[in-house]
Amino acid sequence: MPATDTEDSRRGPRHEPSGFPEPPGQDVGRTAGRTAGGAGGSDDSDEMASGLDALESPVSATAATSRRLLAKAAPPLAAVALVLALWQTAYALNWSATLPSPAAVWGELAGAWSDGTLLPALGHSLLRCLVGFAASAAIGVPLGLLLTRMAPLRTVLGPILSAVQSLPAAALVPVAVIALGNSEGAVYAVVLLGAVPSIAVGVTTAVDQIPPLLLRAGRSMGAGGLRGAVHILVPAALPGFVAALRQGWTFGWRALMTAELITATPLPGIGRMLDAGRQGGELSLVLASVVLILAVGVLVESALFSPVERRVLRSRGLASAAGR
Repeated sequence: MPATDTEDSRRGPRHEPSGFPEPPGQDVGRTAGRTAGGAGGSDDSDEMASGLDALESPVSATAATSRRLLAKAAPPLAAVALVLALWQTAYALNWSATLPSPAAVWGELAGAWSDGTLLPALGHSLLRCLVGFAASAAIGVPLGLLLTRMAPLRTVLGPILSAVQSLPAAALVPVAVIALGNSEGAVYAVVLLGAVPSIAVGVTTAVDQIPPLLLRAGRSMGAGGLRGAVHILVPAALPGFVAALRQGWTFGWRALMTAELITATPLPGIGRMLDAGRQGGELSLVLASVVLILAVGVLVESALFSPVERRVLRSRGLASAAGR
């Protein structure tokens, strides 16, 4: 036994290199400290990463918005640049003795701006088209809905509306002038005759394309008559209504320019500028008026109808169509 005690005392306690036993719980505390230290470091790194993300997110959002705007603006700007380049090339090569340069056309617009004739002409034309379009929509949309509800009326008026829609505006101007004289009423009559048939036919087509099952489901749930039209028919046909109104605006704008070109209205418009250039043989003024007409049409299309159409299509889950 003494030898055993001496040998045990010589070897010393196991797992205690320092020769002193650790207090109970010290190893557990050290492990917990290491764990806590690791967790604290992980939290610090997470906070730093989130702070960096917060700093970078506004820049990334701004860059993404800039890229989207650039992607939308690049195609029309490239088209305009291509047209101007071809136009300048044709002028430089003298392909036509009467073709003015783009700078000459721009000079005509600048001169009309400086002498105070551009803004009144533009304002009068826009006011006429807006008033005529509002009246056309107020007449054409209910007329189209009425044609879908009354088959005999559609049988009688449908071919008439289609025939009037196919008529050029130049054929409508003499009728309006003879009936109403050279007045604002004749101009508005031409706009109405150009836009109302287009809107009515477009609304009728939109209602015809509604799935019949949707209408039957609405009637089975008690949505019939006026309630069905408000809650089922109009929302279902809304994309077609937007397309009909867009087409009505286009037809009305064209009819207005034709009416202003032919009639002698007391208030001048863009059509009067176009007619002045035609009578004076000034192709630069004619092209300046054409550029102004195109600019107004593109601006109304891109600022009014395209956003409305995208919103309507996106609300129906047609993201790919809305992104066009």
